[in-house]
Amino acid sequence: MGIIASMKLIKNLNNGVKYMLMASFTFAIMGALAKLASGHMSSLEVVFFRNIFGVALISYAIYKKPMTHSGGKPYLLLFRGTMGFTALLAYFYNIANIPLGDAVTFSKTAPIFTAIFAWFFLKEKLSTSAWFAIFIGFGGIVLITQPSSMGFTKYDLLGIFSGIGAALAYTSVRELRKFYDTRAIVLSFTLVGTIGPIILFILSEFITNPDLDFMLGKFIMPTGIVWLYVIGLGILGTFSQYFMTKAYGETKAGIVGAVSYTNIIFAILVGMMLGDSLPNMTTTIGIVLIVFAGIMVAKAK
Repeated sequence: MGIIASMKLIKNLNNGVKYMLMASFTFAIMGALAKLASGHMSSLEVVFFRNIFGVALISYAIYKKPMTHSGGKPYLLLFRGTMGFTALLAYFYNIANIPLGDAVTFSKTAPIFTAIFAWFFLKEKLSTSAWFAIFIGFGGIVLITQPSSMGFTKYDLLGIFSGIGAALAYTSVRELRKFYDTRAIVLSFTLVGTIGPIILFILSEFITNPDLDFMLGKFIMPTGIVWLYVIGLGILGTFSQYFMTKAYGETKAGIVGAVSYTNIIFAILVGMMLGDSLPNMTTTIGIVLIVFAGIMVAKAK
């Protein structure tokens, strides 16, 4: 009876909620595959493979069913792709070096930054409760990073940037949905995420700076099971982006944003299967504060 009840509950869920749950789960599995692949190649190459399969899948979908949209915002489309690509670079680098749950939590600060950007750039009003939520969210970031007297670590800064970059990308998606097919928006991200790494592969031949290892790396052809990792993360990454974009198109952003935090739970569980330890008490409190802040921001909006 429990299984039947659960199936009925899932069936009755709002479409946007269903899409976001699927996006959160596939995103967590993609993160696990990225972590496994990072043991054999640079995070830059992981980003490349994550996106090149996406370009192939989306292009095939467009070939089978041509897009119908008004268009007219090419620079905003390019901006969305660029922000998504740079945020993904930071995210995958952190996946390779810190627990999966922590890396995902950093990326889930995006709704907090999105509220700030919407207030600053789009002149959207923020209520007192929204500002309070933002304050709580930053408190959560401090607890997760636990900065020392030397300040934030490289992983902390890249983690925060992964949230900022994603926030800028998500903010642009809200506008792009009015002009473009969902597949075009996803394609802009995967296309930039494929061309960008190729350019950086070339530059890596001439630049040797350890501080820039998150965005530099030499191309190493995958072998054996590594092919399974990169193909899997490419396919799942594309589906997660598609489901996420569909979710925001089906339901109010506030509801979808709140559901997206299930990604952290999925990531912590999957990370433990890969050998990550449970977050300590301070980090756990930080995660809870970020989730609480994100939901408060979504509710306020």
